Amino acid sequence: MTDPAAASLLASFTANLHGRKWQPFRAGIEASWLYQNGPHGAAAAYLRYAPGGRAPFHWHAGYEHVFVLEGTQSDRAGTYGPGSVVINPPGSAHEVVSEQGCIVLVIWERPVIFGTGPEGEKNR
Repeated sequence: MTDPAAASLLASFTANLHGRKWQPFRAGIEASWLYQNGPHGAAAAYLRYAPGGRAPFHWHAGYEHVFVLEGTQSDRAGTYGPGSVVINPPGSAHEVVSEQGCIVLVIWERPVIFGTGPEGEKNR
């Protein structure tokens, strides 16, 4: 990352990550929640993937914004490192893995649905 403003913004997001309270989210993934707006509402959390951590196949009922803060994560569309922004629109589906581990900030418009997608597709 060569843009000093972007580097400064990334540093501000990561400054206190390791002192946050973390709880289990999925196997190999911990969450530190910023907010949760009920079972069907918006939410935001830092997710910390252990090396090899994987978010199983899921689909998006609303927009998902992912900001990679440390490490890398991958899905079928590519691999994303620090400073990457990934936007998954409603109706999209994927699984996510982090081979070396990572920390991301995720903002969900609506909760994701784990398992098969709306038309029953899996691992597309």
